[in-house]
Amino acid sequence: MFNLWNLLFLSFVHFSSFSVTLGGVSGNPFTPKSSFIRYWNKEVHREIPNTHFLLSKVSPLTAVDSASFSKLAAHNNLASRLPSFCSSAKLFCFPDLSPSLEKHSKDVNFAFYLDRNFTNYGSDRLAGLDSFKNYSENDNVVVDSFRRYSRDSAGHKDQFSNYASASNVVDQSFNTYGGAATGGSGNFNNYNHEVNVPNLRFTSYSDDSNGHGQTFTHYTEETNAGQQSFSNYGKNGNGVPNDFTSYGKDSNVMGSDFSGYGKTANGAKDTFTSYAFDSNNPVNGFKSYGDGGNAAVDSFSSYRDQSNVGDSSFQSYAKSSNGAKVDFDNYGQSFNEGTEKFTGYGQGADGQSIGFKIYGRNTTFKDYTKKGVTFSRYSNESSTASGKVVVSKWVEPGKFFREKMLKRGMVIPMPDIKDKMPARSFLPRTILSKIPFSSSEIDQLKRIFHAGDNSTLATIMLDALKECERPPSPGETKRCVGSAEDMVDFATSVLGRNVEVRTTQNVNGSKKNIMIGSVGKINGGKVTKSVSCHQSLYPYLLYYCHSVPKVRVYEADILDPNSMEKINHGVAICHLDTSSWSSGHGAFLALGSGPGRIEVCHWIFENDMTWTIADS
Repeated sequence: MFNLWNLLFLSFVHFSSFSVTLGGVSGNPFTPKSSFIRYWNKEVHREIPNTHFLLSKVSPLTAVDSASFSKLAAHNNLASRLPSFCSSAKLFCFPDLSPSLEKHSKDVNFAFYLDRNFTNYGSDRLAGLDSFKNYSENDNVVVDSFRRYSRDSAGHKDQFSNYASASNVVDQSFNTYGGAATGGSGNFNNYNHEVNVPNLRFTSYSDDSNGHGQTFTHYTEETNAGQQSFSNYGKNGNGVPNDFTSYGKDSNVMGSDFSGYGKTANGAKDTFTSYAFDSNNPVNGFKSYGDGGNAAVDSFSSYRDQSNVGDSSFQSYAKSSNGAKVDFDNYGQSFNEGTEKFTGYGQGADGQSIGFKIYGRNTTFKDYTKKGVTFSRYSNESSTASGKVVVSKWVEPGKFFREKMLKRGMVIPMPDIKDKMPARSFLPRTILSKIPFSSSEIDQLKRIFHAGDNSTLATIMLDALKECERPPSPGETKRCVGSAEDMVDFATSVLGRNVEVRTTQNVNGSKKNIMIGSVGKINGGKVTKSVSCHQSLYPYLLYYCHSVPKVRVYEADILDPNSMEKINHGVAICHLDTSSWSSGHGAFLALGSGPGRIEVCHWIFENDMTWTIADS
């Protein structure tokens, strides 16, 4: 039946071939960009320039595509066109990996590959070597699946070198990798080096294998956030040696979960050297690790040493095992208090030997076996007397500064203000309003965006939704926005319709010393309030916007201190009331003092923004 929707759709198609001027907007009046410009000019007491940075974030969809995808969303059918939708709307989506039944009887060298499904690779192989070198390097979203890789092989070697290094969001799944393999080895070297948000899952890895060793060297080193999961790794294995060296070193908020690792294995040998060394808040969980094993040897050396706080949990570790030998040497010597919990550790075991040498403070032992355990030089002090010097590693120079530093001629360090998020765009309101946005509707969202259960994308979406649903802090007004119109609505609801939005012009000067040029005081330097908007990782561009009371906002030319040439135009915000901030906030670690005693200033980073009442 021909209805009003069909008439409107044909009208969009008709106008798509014309360029008109309507309400100050040049071009097709039905594109999301044209629609937003009209909306801004109606809601804000000043016209938006065609070169304004906010327009670059508006959906790039054509009028026809916008109408088409809106219709699909209305019928809950976007999932059927997801690849086209993601590409046309400039979204962050994980690729759909097509099934693979390929087998390789010869050695394979995978270099400079991107997303791929490796299923049954190396299965039933006799000796040989598969090499992954510079695989998925410098890419944005890397998704690889290794299922039944090297299964039932004999003497087969796998090498992962510089795998997915310097990439943004990496998702790898190793399922029944090396299962029932005899001999051979797997080597992960510089794996996921310098990656932002690495997520790796090892399920039934080397399960039922015989002497198939794995080496992890410089694994996820210098990464940001992310999670590794080892489930039933080496379960029922015989003489399986695993070596983790510099695993998670220099990383920020890296989590590892070892569940059923080495369970009921025979003669397993695991070595953790410099694991999570010099990291910021590493979180590691060992559950049923070595449970029921025979003659296992585990060594933790410099584990979480020189890290900032962190949390480790050992539950039922080596429980009901026979002749287990575990050594903790320089374990958890973090310079700020971390937390260790040992529950049911070694309980019901026979003939075990467990030693703690120079072990860190703040440790809880519950239902811990009293037999065969020795403590040597158990430390109740932090590993360094000068925590402030070490902690500066995790508070980047220039990330926080005092208001007095914003003076012409002052040379100060600038932090890395580069946006680490994948490039995305807002959705048009006509589409956004038809997509669920609630943690209670996560199953619908997973279906729309092709996110599997327990997948990285599902976790990303759920984390963002929970943060958006978190109750506001005392005195805070907040809202998550997925369209440019929603952002305008929130900003004007807090500040009124005479508003202006600013961001730092570019990233020049990042991680270098800069010189402050001319300084401009927004609102004449008066104490005011603003609305700050920060990105959240989500399939479409999503901002967490919140009101910020009692601030002063500045603009400043940024100069090269050597040539004195202008290289950037920065926006900085100074928080005058820090009384509600945590005493462990990075600003106080970097600047000294404490909550409510000093003001704290910082730059507005790339693609973040701050809204203020306009000066005129």
